[in-house]
Amino acid sequence: MNISYDIIVVGGGHAGCEAALASARMGMQTALITMNLDTIAQMSCNPAIGGLAKGQLVREVDALGGEMGKVIDETGIQFRLLNVSKGYAVRSPRAQADKKLYQYRMRRILEKQLNLSLHQDTVDKIVIGDGKILALVGKSGTWYSANAVIITTGTFLNGLIHTGNSKTKGGRAGEPSSGKLSNSLRNLGFEINRLKTGTPPRLNGNKINYKVLQEQDGDERPTAFSFSTK
Repeated sequence: MNISYDIIVVGGGHAGCEAALASARMGMQTALITMNLDTIAQMSCNPAIGGLAKGQLVREVDALGGEMGKVIDETGIQFRLLNVSKGYAVRSPRAQADKKLYQYRMRRILEKQLNLSLHQDTVDKIVIGDGKILALVGKSGTWYSANAVIITTGTFLNGLIHTGNSKTKGGRAGEPSSGKLSNSLRNLGFEINRLKTGTPPRLNGNKINYKVLQEQDGDERPTAFSFSTK
């Protein structure tokens, strides 16, 4: 089967969601291809949006018409403005999210967006001819053709998971990596490098002595991420 679009986005994380929405809203027939539709916009490690650098980035995305700022304003469970004891230039918002609600809300936005189609598939190969992309070949056997392709695969390109001294292939815990797409990019002359992110051990909340800890509440008047939030 061969399906044609103007633009195809590979990967359904935060960047992929914003890229697909931006393309569709500009009138392009757009496809978002992801391994699992149920993990669109999943927060894998820390279920938070914002911070000293990322808070600025989220607001820039919002100013350009993106959805992340709006969705975290709707699904956040604690909001804090960081560095309030310092100057205005280094202050930035951060919010802890209800990560399942965040996922659900973002997926609903994607599903309702005109000009945007969602596909659950794994892209294994990029086919090039005459110096341009001819098609993407999915694990399902489907060929997807487009004038442009945006790759937002995050940690899944030939990903590795280190647990102590052990090492396994995976995009994140319990999910496969995208090794064939990585090989396809290498065969096309691209240099593939790897960045590392660390996830701290998860603690059993039933075994924590909360009496010796200091409670840190959110701000009484939360600082919104989106300019449209009232």
